[in-house]
Amino acid sequence: MPETAVDENAVFLNIPYDQGFRRLYVAYIAGLYHFGLKPRVTLGIPGGERRMDRILQLIESCRYSIHDLSRVQLDRTPPLTPRFNMPFELGLAIATAKRSPDARPWFVFETVKRRVSKSLSDLDGTDPYIHQGTVEGVMRELCNAFVRRSFRPKVPDMMRSYRRISTQTNALAENAASESIFAARVFEDLCVAAKYAADELAA
Repeated sequence: MPETAVDENAVFLNIPYDQGFRRLYVAYIAGLYHFGLKPRVTLGIPGGERRMDRILQLIESCRYSIHDLSRVQLDRTPPLTPRFNMPFELGLAIATAKRSPDARPWFVFETVKRRVSKSLSDLDGTDPYIHQGTVEGVMRELCNAFVRRSFRPKVPDMMRSYRRISTQTNALAENAASESIFAARVFEDLCVAAKYAADELAA
């Protein structure tokens, strides 16, 4: 398999796709564009035996990755099961970073302090970014995670972008004939709106 080209400004965004996470999903998209970064997600990657290869290729193409491990509880939809996608994709990102000759920073985000040390004890020694389940918390912790970037956005500006974009989400889903904002077309449209909002506030 040929080596995957790395986009220096791309961020693999590893999050749960559920309605309870909707606000934070939009917050991550809105916030990342204020750092000149471009979120990338697994939406639109088809199922089948090559899905894993494509997820790994997506991770390898991104300089950074964010892994939100907020959803450690059982999924209420029968049968009751834990959700393994987020920690599994975190493992893929860590393995990619370990064998890469270049820096591949990865960041763990969580809602509750000290929960990661119990839910994923192999990460002992890694300090997660605790956003407390709030949009402002996500913006604050993005600033902490990317403190070394040349971009220095202000949280109030990031919040303005979020509020502007969040008013458009239903319309974007409707335009894409989607019942959910967690769809490939809606994600792309959210990215366009987020970039426009960030660029306008930075002007």
